[in-house]
Amino acid sequence: MGNTLGLAPMGSLPRRSPRREEPLPNPGSFDELHRLCKDVFPAQMEGVKLVVNKVLSSHFQVAHTVHMSALGLPGYHLHAAYAGDWQLSPTETQQAKFLTWQFDGEYRGDDYTATLTLGNPDLIGESVIMVAHFLQSLTHRLVLGGELVYHRRPGEEGAILTLAGKYSAVHWVATLNVGSGGAHASYYHRANEQVQVGVEFEANTRLQDTTFSFGYHLTLPQANMVFRGLVDSNWCVGAVLEKKMPPLPVTLALGAFLNHWRNRFHCGFSITVG
Repeated sequence: MGNTLGLAPMGSLPRRSPRREEPLPNPGSFDELHRLCKDVFPAQMEGVKLVVNKVLSSHFQVAHTVHMSALGLPGYHLHAAYAGDWQLSPTETQQAKFLTWQFDGEYRGDDYTATLTLGNPDLIGESVIMVAHFLQSLTHRLVLGGELVYHRRPGEEGAILTLAGKYSAVHWVATLNVGSGGAHASYYHRANEQVQVGVEFEANTRLQDTTFSFGYHLTLPQANMVFRGLVDSNWCVGAVLEKKMPPLPVTLALGAFLNHWRNRFHCGFSITVG
């Protein structure tokens, strides 16, 4: 009996190509979970600061910093950095013994990150500080992981476990850390190319302290200006205005912070060259 319905034979039907699933992204490091939200808040300024950065070569750069403040003595700092295949520093040539030492290791897979830090391990004195981090991308938007802090010394031993989760949407990111030491939650929202807001909540069980903060970030590309502001539950209000001066490599910053509860006011001005 023929094909009375006029359907095409099974062999002639086009086959759908199997859908390729995109690999999960790397979640990044544990310390950068709240980075997007923290970048919204302004950094506190006090006094007058001048920073001059000079790149002398691809391996060597120098930074000069002059800071004058009413809270302390004025100071000058010279920072020189050399990046090469072989480097000697005063701590490697003039010290007769090791005072402190630390080992850091980080491994980043396709969809996970593992980090281990050992501080001052002493097998004879039976003392060590260990910090371990692990993050795993479960989906393209959800990341789960944790942190383990362990310390041991004669007569004392303890550990703190913290669980962490991060959910990333198109325009917002929510992050939560919960452990025996407290909780840290943040929410970042990008309204558009110019406006970003962040909300942060921190609770410390040891200090019995809780802080709620709201910050906003405003970018004015036509004026080469960036404005950051914050308001928190400690009755603190602050703002920082940054202005770039193209074509010169100069950035001007003006900041002011007022704590109504403690009746303290701080203001600062900085010039960054380079």
